[in-house]
Amino acid sequence: MSAEKKHDYHLVDPSPWPIYVSFSCLVLALGSVYYLHADVSWGMYLGFALLIYGAYMWFRDVVIEAEHKGHHTQVVQIHHRYGMTLFIASEVMFFVAWFWAYFDVSLFPNEFVGNVWPPKDIETFDPWDIPLINTLILLLSGTTVTWSHHALIEGDRKSFIQGLWLTVILGFCFTLLQIYEYQHASFSFSDHIYGSVFYMATGFHGFHVLVGTIFLAVCLFRGKRGHFTKDHHFGFEAAAWYWHFVDVIWLFLFAAIYIWGS
Repeated sequence: MSAEKKHDYHLVDPSPWPIYVSFSCLVLALGSVYYLHADVSWGMYLGFALLIYGAYMWFRDVVIEAEHKGHHTQVVQIHHRYGMTLFIASEVMFFVAWFWAYFDVSLFPNEFVGNVWPPKDIETFDPWDIPLINTLILLLSGTTVTWSHHALIEGDRKSFIQGLWLTVILGFCFTLLQIYEYQHASFSFSDHIYGSVFYMATGFHGFHVLVGTIFLAVCLFRGKRGHFTKDHHFGFEAAAWYWHFVDVIWLFLFAAIYIWGS
C-alpha cells in the first residue's frame, strides 16, 4: 500500500503502544497512591518499569518510520514543527503559573509573610555563587547545541557529535550543581510559602533540564549510529528547541527568584 501512496502525509499503522502506555500510567498512578498510603512501593516501580518499556518501544517505532521507512516527509515534518511549537507554548504557560504565584506573594507581601519579601526568617541563596555558575553552564550549553546543529546542517558530523557531547555533559553538570544547592538549603518545601514557590519553580525547571539532557543524549546515541542528515533531522532539532526553552526559562528564574528575590 505504501508504494501506491499518492500524498505526502503519513497514515500511522495500528500500534499497541498507545493503549499499553495508558495502562502503564494507570498502574504507576495506582501504585504511587498505594505507596503513599501503605508504604508499599512495588506497584509504583512496576508501573514505572512498564511505562519506560512502552515509551522505548513506541519511540523505537517512530524512529524506524522516520529514519528507515522514510514516512516523515517534508509535509509531515512541518506538522511536527507545529506540534513542538504548541508543546513549548504549553510549557511556557506551565511556568507562568509558578511565576504568577511568586510575584503575587512577593510584590504584595501580607501579614502571613511578615509584610516583607523575602521573609525575615528565610536565608536566601547567594545569586552570585552556584546560581551564577549554573547560568553560565546553561548559556554555554545553548551555544554548544547551536554549534552542533549548524555543524549537522553543513555536513560536519564530527563537530555535530562533539557539540552534542559537550551539551549533554553541561546538562548533567547543571543537574548535579542544583542537587548540591538543594542539599545546602536552609529552608524546606513545607516550612514556608517561600520554600514552596522556590522549589516548585526551580525544581520543575531542573526536571525539564534533566528531561532535555536525556533527550539530547538519545540524539547523541542516534547520531553516533549514523542517524540524522542535514535535510532530515527534526528529532534533534526538536531537542535543540526544547533546550533553548529551558535556557530562557532559567534566565527569568535567575533574575526574578535568585537576584531580585534575594
